[in-house]
Amino acid sequence: MKKIIIIFTGGTISMKKNENNNAAVPAMSGEDILKHTPGIENIADIHFLDFGMMPGPHMTPEKMLELSRLINNKIEIEGYDGVIVTHGTDSLEETAYLVDLTYNGLKPVIFVGSMRNSSEPGWDGPPNLIDAVHAAISNEAKNRGVMVVMSGEVHSASQVTKTNTHTLDTFKSKDFGPIGFVDNNKVYFYYSYTKNQYISTKEIDSNVDLIKCGCGMDDRILRFCVDSGTHGIVIEGMGRGNIPPKMVSGVEYALEKNIPVVLVSRCLMGKVLDDYGYEGAGRELTERGVILGDNLPGQKARIKLMVALGQSKDLSKIKEIFEKNYY
Repeated sequence: MKKIIIIFTGGTISMKKNENNNAAVPAMSGEDILKHTPGIENIADIHFLDFGMMPGPHMTPEKMLELSRLINNKIEIEGYDGVIVTHGTDSLEETAYLVDLTYNGLKPVIFVGSMRNSSEPGWDGPPNLIDAVHAAISNEAKNRGVMVVMSGEVHSASQVTKTNTHTLDTFKSKDFGPIGFVDNNKVYFYYSYTKNQYISTKEIDSNVDLIKCGCGMDDRILRFCVDSGTHGIVIEGMGRGNIPPKMVSGVEYALEKNIPVVLVSRCLMGKVLDDYGYEGAGRELTERGVILGDNLPGQKARIKLMVALGQSKDLSKIKEIFEKNYY
């Protein structure tokens, strides 16, 4: 039997309705959740650790890095064959991605959660957790980086995002689709996806801001971020990676102060590219020094910039981390 550790961090999977206000709150420890998951002990040698009982929005980048270090320790020093992390779905993709960027091991790391709490009919926590264990013990799961297992699908942490506020199959990899699925307690992988990027760093810089573009926006928010001491800015631009012309002076203001500016798209799918040449378009921005963020959504580009800044403050190095083709 493979030795697997489940690290419980909280989230809806740990929640039940509060009798006073009939609203879901964290209420169950890892041991409580395992008691509601009969048969899990027959799949692997299960160990567990309570990291916290946090709702997804209470997770912070600093706690993400602490969790990443813990996961590395459990695999490299304590010799576990795989790690599973239960997590709130609101921020699951961000934590999973930070861990993916800072984990360089071959053994599987799986993130899992639930969309329904334990007081609701059809609580999806236990079946998702069972699927995650099957994924963690699969020999084919090695060297695929951090994965997310939800609703019978296996996704790469670098690609998955939460797409719906309430449906059980909310986690989707919009550009590439899932890398595998769980069927009848067996994991099947569609193709030989392997982990694509590792950033070696012992720290992160969480002082990074995220700005989403809308028609007619100007440079006020950008200038405020710079003047209040930001260390990095991610802009969710329009389409291929274009911004309203009145925002350009704010971008210049940031770059003049050696603050990295990363450009992604607010579109659900596709990568940014500097193939438009009008004022505020991608070509003008990249010529000024803006860094392209490929197909990452804004929240993940922000995580990546935090990790990159932890390794280096050099803009050319940060540009290489973002724009080198890892696929």
